[in-house]
Amino acid sequence: MGKFGKLLLAGTALTGLAGAAAAEGTIAYFAATSQNGFNQATYEGVQEVAAARGYDTEILDGQFDAAVQYSQIEDALASGRYVGMIVAPNDSVGIAGAFEQVIAEGIPIGSVLFPIGPDLNSLDPQVEGITVTAASPPVPGATSQAGAVVEYCADKDPCRVVIMIGAQIFPFDNLRLETFQSVLGEHDNIEVVAVGEGYYSPDPSLQAMSDILQANPDVDVVLSNADQHLVGVEIALEGAGIDPADLYLSGGGAAAIAISAIREGRWDSTLAYFPKTMGALAMEQIANAIEGGPVTQAINMDEAGPIEAMIDAEVLAANPEFTGEWEQ
Repeated sequence: MGKFGKLLLAGTALTGLAGAAAAEGTIAYFAATSQNGFNQATYEGVQEVAAARGYDTEILDGQFDAAVQYSQIEDALASGRYVGMIVAPNDSVGIAGAFEQVIAEGIPIGSVLFPIGPDLNSLDPQVEGITVTAASPPVPGATSQAGAVVEYCADKDPCRVVIMIGAQIFPFDNLRLETFQSVLGEHDNIEVVAVGEGYYSPDPSLQAMSDILQANPDVDVVLSNADQHLVGVEIALEGAGIDPADLYLSGGGAAAIAISAIREGRWDSTLAYFPKTMGALAMEQIANAIEGGPVTQAINMDEAGPIEAMIDAEVLAANPEFTGEWEQ
């Protein structure tokens, strides 16, 4: 367990009862979308700590739409109903103006998954007054994923790679894609044959991978930033008569389905973001800020999770109790 996970458990045990006696009010969790398991798991973490500290919670559906989410924050602020806010941003740069409005009113607000501001790899506050950022910097994680692909491809020439990203409209996905391409591009034996967009859902991933296989039937690796993508990719591979276990499959999020697939030998790795732990750690800091306690502004989820963030069969063998923090 990471040091912040230990601090979370200790902090909840020591301050939970006192906080519950004194605290009241509602915490708003602004989900990037409330329709997927990752955001729901993050909210579960928020709910658990909030309940222990004496707060109610409410989730708002950002619909994967930056404009919708910005308006939701402004409307929530105008309502005066919330004593704290946690945001999973759809636009980590554009949403900064909404954060500034909340901060100006003295309401604690934090970010999960991505920092707020132009530098996605900096967890230090880029908006003055932000309470907490609990996130995984995209470049280090994407570099680790691509590095594992380089190792797998070492004895293959050519080694044909499909990259399945969320959506290139998102700045964080563009940064991951650029990192994947930069690392893989340093090796002459590796050929990126296609880039698909999975939109964090199995169905569009299935369609995208099916289309890719029509033009590129010989594939050695599928490198993705989301486990939901690999669910669809696996179906597409099987539909094309390809055994997924014959490829190197790398996802992101460490969903329960990915952990099972790695243990079964169907997939090879996943980069964990630990959504439930992330939500819980962010909520702990928001509660501390409301109650005048010490606050940790930057929490790196690559280091704060219950096990190593880059998960493969070897890591799981050393952590047999880990089953993932969300379904998919």
